[in-house]
Amino acid sequence: MKRYIDFYLTSMKIAILEQFQYRAQNYFYMVGVIVEPTIYLVVWSTIANQQGGSIGGYSSGGLAAYYIVWTLVRQMNIVFTPYGWEDRIQHGRLSMELMRPMHPIHSDVSYFAGWKFVMIILWIPIATALALIFKPILNPTWVQVLVFVVAIWGAYLVRTMIYAVLGLITLWTTRVSAIFELVFALEMILSGRFVPMTLMPVWVQHLAYYLPFQWTFFFPINALVGRSSSIELLTGLGMQLIWILIGILIVKIVWHFGIRRFSSVGN
Repeated sequence: MKRYIDFYLTSMKIAILEQFQYRAQNYFYMVGVIVEPTIYLVVWSTIANQQGGSIGGYSSGGLAAYYIVWTLVRQMNIVFTPYGWEDRIQHGRLSMELMRPMHPIHSDVSYFAGWKFVMIILWIPIATALALIFKPILNPTWVQVLVFVVAIWGAYLVRTMIYAVLGLITLWTTRVSAIFELVFALEMILSGRFVPMTLMPVWVQHLAYYLPFQWTFFFPINALVGRSSSIELLTGLGMQLIWILIGILIVKIVWHFGIRRFSSVGN
């Protein structure tokens, strides 16, 4: 256990130092990401105003809070993509990583976790500017804040497991883009990324409850901006934990069978 802790702390430190060297690049990337939620916010705020000031339990100020918090959750949900696994295999990097005493996923989790701290710092002035423009209404309790802090890291781990499983499919095929795009489309609809889940049809909400996607976006956002009870917040954290454990199990199973088919290639 000590070697894992040392590895994670060292890898996170390296990521922080490295990403601060590219802070301008990271900042421009974040500014680009702001476009997506801003469009959603303008559209749904307009609809809310036309519906008498609120829609799906969200006022214009509530929608502003939702999508401003969305920008932070989006940054926390950046993980190692399936395309990265393609690159590992096609350029022979996986062969090198197999010589290390740890599963490659540990490098991904720790490095991107360190990157998050840089992104959070860079996010603060952007969120402040958005708040001044769109006037969000946000009055969370200390319990909501605490749950949110835990939930954004839980969301990161859930999404990491989802895309790690997709990435490992490249042990059977050199292209995973079609499957990845399908899963990404499902995520857009069922996660609360496009629109708060309370605005979706009831049957979609029920379906999303039993899938991992909404626990990566809607739950952490709504934990802070919504009016969830303590039981609902704890249930959400429990669902995240369940999906993390399920993801770890599936990754282990897929890795166990997939690595037997691995053939080293490279330039």
